Amino acid sequence: MKYKVLLITLFASLNVLAQEPLIKDSTRNSNTNFHFQLTTVTQHKFAMSSPYTGVNSLTDPAEDATTITATIFWGTKLWKGASLYINPEIAGGSGISSAHGISDFTNGEAFRVGNPSPVIYAARAFLRQTINLDQGEEYIGEGANQVYKTRSKKYINMVLGKFSIADYFDNNSYSHDPRSQFFNWGLMSNGGWDYPANVRGYTWGLMLEYGTTAFKVRAATVLVPTEANGNIMDTNIAKANSNTLEVELPYKLANKKGIVRILSYYTNAHMGNYDLSIQSQTPDITTTRAYGRTKYGFGLNIEQAINDNAGLFTRVSWNDGKNETWAFTEIDRSVSLGILTNGKSWRRPMDQFGLAFVSSGISTHHRAYLAAGGNGFIIGDGALKYGQEWVTEIFYRANIFSDGFYLTPNYQFVANPAFNKDRGPAHVIGLRAHVEF
Repeated sequence: MKYKVLLITLFASLNVLAQEPLIKDSTRNSNTNFHFQLTTVTQHKFAMSSPYTGVNSLTDPAEDATTITATIFWGTKLWKGASLYINPEIAGGSGISSAHGISDFTNGEAFRVGNPSPVIYAARAFLRQTINLDQGEEYIGEGANQVYKTRSKKYINMVLGKFSIADYFDNNSYSHDPRSQFFNWGLMSNGGWDYPANVRGYTWGLMLEYGTTAFKVRAATVLVPTEANGNIMDTNIAKANSNTLEVELPYKLANKKGIVRILSYYTNAHMGNYDLSIQSQTPDITTTRAYGRTKYGFGLNIEQAINDNAGLFTRVSWNDGKNETWAFTEIDRSVSLGILTNGKSWRRPMDQFGLAFVSSGISTHHRAYLAAGGNGFIIGDGALKYGQEWVTEIFYRANIFSDGFYLTPNYQFVANPAFNKDRGPAHVIGLRAHVEF
């Protein structure tokens, strides 16, 4: 079945690319903006040995899984500096082991939904108002959800509606987009940032950004789900909300550009508590949920250009880990490091090669809960011999033809999946097909 899905995707991609020049020309110098993406990821996990398996474990036998997403990015200008964006999206399929058993999960396009059948939903629907504060102008290009091609060097951005908070926070030029860069969750965002979102990665709220050439600062307050990794958002805003603050500082090292991003967050939600849950004979964190529980944490994100073709990145993150993970993935501290380079030096400028490493861990509260047999929403082996979860990922993204169709073979090595030395390691190979225009 997965091969049929992949073949259908490839034929659809070819059909889209055949129309590409006409579509691109039709949007130039227009008040509207139209883009499209389609991505499939097929992964195979080889069999691995383990002495025991829990309800949320990575399965022992070999397995295959395929995901598919397709998104329309539509936007239009309104009054001066204002624009409206609507992104219908369809997603289907599943990650290996139904996206369980690895905290640094291997497919950033996989969602933890019970039904793998394709579903159509509104991914984003938001209003953006840009206020230019000086006469200087910079070119920002025409991309997805970007109608205005220029703005002043000093500006204010306001975004209101439904969006992904990862659209605006914890960005990194070399490691952020699982549709074009690294596959792994721990490489698309800071693992210790339990970023607020529904099960598919979106939320409702307000984001404000003030930007200059010397720095940028952005803040957001948004909704959180009614339950961990849920799809329904909690509208009891006084007791359930998440607040994120980030400062972005550009710099130069040996005359090469770099950026430092410093992030902090504070979340209120109807969470369960790890320490309370292990007081019962059968730990179940859902039985301890109550308003008034919080989670806070920090993230450091650095990117550094080596030359015009390659760059390094690193992220370091931490959260307090006392109450349950609520939205992203079950990681309380994480460090990642990697390199991304294009193929210009071997005359393939549209190709990319990436190599990265992630090491993640959990708090003592979280460890005790899992060791007592508790389950989170993504991991839970029924027991735990604790160890850091380690991931190594390597990929090569090949531009097949034109500038919008790519195939990406990928390999990931996962040691101590779900922080458990008794299980694994896991070897996962994958192939991503991606088309965009």
